[in-house]
Amino acid sequence: MQHNPTVSREEWRAARTALLAKEKAHTRARDALAAERRALPWVRVDKAYRFQTEAGERSLAALFDGRSQLIVQHFMFGPDWEAGCTGCSFEADHVDAAWQHLQHHDVGFVAVARAPIGKLAAYRRRMGWRFPLVSSAGSDFNFDFHVSFTPAEIEAGRAEYNFETTDPGIEELPGASVFLRDPDGTVFHTYSSYGRGGEEVIGTYMLLDITPRGRNESGPMDWVRRHDEYGD
Repeated sequence: MQHNPTVSREEWRAARTALLAKEKAHTRARDALAAERRALPWVRVDKAYRFQTEAGERSLAALFDGRSQLIVQHFMFGPDWEAGCTGCSFEADHVDAAWQHLQHHDVGFVAVARAPIGKLAAYRRRMGWRFPLVSSAGSDFNFDFHVSFTPAEIEAGRAEYNFETTDPGIEELPGASVFLRDPDGTVFHTYSSYGRGGEEVIGTYMLLDITPRGRNESGPMDWVRRHDEYGD
């Protein structure tokens, strides 16, 4: 275990004040990056994607549920899987807390996976989430947004992920995409992120980052369990 130097309160304050200047610069840089993200050009979504929900089949536009903005979590839950990805579930726990606020700020949220809706509905009940978890089974949605991969791509070790050609390794990988819907119903794709791009959504990590031992992990999320699997 790391043991940092022990100093006087005055020395600690000087070191903390120096770090504060860097934290403020980081905050300003984050604000500027967010502004650049919002200024990205949009792509009109012309393909008629269909999704299976617990209330029946829905279009992408219908998933907005009357709002003008929609965040989609590309949730790793393959057609033959018996449970959702542990890391995606970890992220979804945090989103569920924010969901009640997002829906009152003109932002919808939905998690999309390729598993059948029956499996997804059962898993959503198990996890106790309130936001919708819907199925893109039979749709190109996951493949078009480069979070699901064909057997040929996996065998070849070549597919597009995180805006580069890489070896996906498995059939599903995580990400998020954002959409905007005009009053006339036209849908635009405005943003996507993959890999570690969604870390700031995970409040547990942000809290761990201010503790002495930090994330204290050998690999990303190697200690994380579904919230009903930790045990006492």
